[in-house]
Amino acid sequence: MDEGNGSAEHAANIEQMSFEQALTALESIVQQLERGDVPLDESISLYERGEQLRGACQKRLDAAQARIEKIVTGADGKPSGTTPLDGAS
Repeated sequence: MDEGNGSAEHAANIEQMSFEQALTALESIVQQLERGDVPLDESISLYERGEQLRGACQKRLDAAQARIEKIVTGADGKPSGTTPLDGAS
């Protein structure tokens, strides 16, 4: 059994997921682990996949935050203001 290839395959699948798909998969893993009815070896595998999903979600959130910061920065690189995310004044 070659776990290295399987792990690389899982990582590639995660990279192809949308943020919402990765988050839903992560929530499913958390629910399974919280129930506590999963065998130990499977729990470890689920935890590893969950950590990969968490990392992918965090990476996408960081990228989105960087894009937002660019939008609210003026052409001279200085902040031109901030806009609340909910659109309120």
